Amino acid sequence: MKKNIYILASLLLVSGMALAQKGNLKRANKLFEMRSYIEAAEIYEKKERNQEVLQNLADSYYYNANLQKAIKTYRELFVSYGDSIDIEFHFRYAQALKGVKDYKEADFHLSRYYNKKVNTPAFIDALEKTTPHTFKLKQIENTNSSSDFGLVFYGDDKVAFASARNSKNPSYSWNKLPYLDLYKATMTDSGTLQDITPFSDEINTDSHESNATFSKDGKTMYFNRTNSTRTKTDENKIAHIKIFKAELVDGNWTNVTELPFNSNAYSCEHPALSKDGKTLYFASDMPGTIGSFDIYKVTVNEDGTYGEPVNLGNKVNTKHREQFPYISALNVLYFSSDGHLGYGGLDVFRSDMVNVNFNKPINLGGSINSNLDDFSYTIREKNNKGYVSSNRGGYDRLYGFAREENILTKYLVEGIVQDKNTKELLAGSLVTLFDETGTVIQDSLVGEKADYLFKIEPNKKYKIRGTRKAYIPQDVEFSTDSKGKISHNIYLTLEAYTDAEENVKKNERGDVQIQLDKIYFDFDKSNIREDAATTLNVLVDLMKKYPDMEVEVSAHTDARGPDQYNLDLSKNRAAATLEYLVSKGIERNRLKSIGYGEMQPLNKCIKEGICKDEEYDVNRRCEFTIIN
Repeated sequence: MKKNIYILASLLLVSGMALAQKGNLKRANKLFEMRSYIEAAEIYEKKERNQEVLQNLADSYYYNANLQKAIKTYRELFVSYGDSIDIEFHFRYAQALKGVKDYKEADFHLSRYYNKKVNTPAFIDALEKTTPHTFKLKQIENTNSSSDFGLVFYGDDKVAFASARNSKNPSYSWNKLPYLDLYKATMTDSGTLQDITPFSDEINTDSHESNATFSKDGKTMYFNRTNSTRTKTDENKIAHIKIFKAELVDGNWTNVTELPFNSNAYSCEHPALSKDGKTLYFASDMPGTIGSFDIYKVTVNEDGTYGEPVNLGNKVNTKHREQFPYISALNVLYFSSDGHLGYGGLDVFRSDMVNVNFNKPINLGGSINSNLDDFSYTIREKNNKGYVSSNRGGYDRLYGFAREENILTKYLVEGIVQDKNTKELLAGSLVTLFDETGTVIQDSLVGEKADYLFKIEPNKKYKIRGTRKAYIPQDVEFSTDSKGKISHNIYLTLEAYTDAEENVKKNERGDVQIQLDKIYFDFDKSNIREDAATTLNVLVDLMKKYPDMEVEVSAHTDARGPDQYNLDLSKNRAAATLEYLVSKGIERNRLKSIGYGEMQPLNKCIKEGICKDEEYDVNRRCEFTIIN
């Protein structure tokens, strides 16, 4: 009886533990759905590490930028369940790896994800030479700084930003920091914030407020506010973000209204107003979005109404995140993205407006972007100064920057290719750039304008070469060291062999040939006679004078005799001629031999018995055609 009681007690204990385990997992999944990632991770860590637990645990660490733990968990996930893992985990794992600058492993997973080769180090190396500007960043110091971001200009010397510094606010379950409020401050000449003051209770509520943008006259403000209640979506229960408008009346912000295109079913966030106040840019995951968040624009009508939101399209937007738009006074769109190739996390990009559309975005480069999140870029282009936010130090921080032209974009060599004598543009010529070791760096076939341009680097020595069939190549050496120049304009003037040498002519077929005395062979023989050798030595001297010249040696017979016999004889004679030239020091790879037999007569003597001997003799010949 006592034994049965023990068994029953054990069964009840095991059953109770199983129910508790199941209940705890259900709670973890609920917290994960609500994006309470810190609490969710604490529970998942204690659970059996099946595929669902590992996926959610890795994502919980990833979304809270705990990258080392995210990488460790993603790695365990891929080792255990590699073949059954959704492709999107490859992307997030790669982003986590980029966050610690493990580009080799990250590129492996990105290559799997995009189904094409990804080489981030090569991308970064090329970008540093082409991105338009470089930036000098300085973290903005201010008292009580705690997770500040989204600094924007507010009047001449005022700024506004979002901060989690108000410890009286409720704690946000995502990262355990206080809810965000909007603040205004004065920016000193030394780059510090003073007189930091929260906006009024009309603006700041018990929810999140962030990402303010102001009209040119400072009387209208748009900003984010998070719903106080959560809405059930297809997958999760989420508190969506909405854009609100406020007006400055008698020094007070009032008339706070929600914009009409907001919804309880999706988020609209990160408003940015154009200089003329007629267009509002924002990020949203509304229906029709290409990725998780896209950049949209909407017309602000004169009567205060709004047009229909317009997606900026797939040049700007990807299947991932595009957020934090900013439109400059020059109508340059800046935004952050983790969908375009970058350094890791969100990077800042720019896209120029061309005929009312935005062109392909350009990454702003490693002087402003890090391997973590960089966002909320804003600039006054007239003085090349602005602000950006980044979590590169572990928390969101504010940075001021000064922008300068990227000097590396000024290092270039350009020019055109033309005929030395006629000055004709030589379209289709090949231009090659070599480094000082003779290694080919770049090459290009020039187009109709015969122009070329290569990016180069400082403190290097180079050689540029122009080549074209039947022309003498031209080499020009130059440097970008302390004694050299940043940019070079080099006209490559190629001289045709027909202009440089009297015995080089163009025949009626347009072939450029070296005119030599006739070469004679003994009857039915292919060996080089002494008189033929004397003639061929002229060709040897010419090819040594021009070491890049390549020549086709062709042998021809007349129509007398069997066809196959004549073809074989011509092949042997051409080959013997080639071997003689090689014996005199001409590289074999500069020569080609071919026997045409009786197939290319120079006159009408195309068969036996219709011409005189001297007419047949015209067709018995060797020709030397310049093929390069």
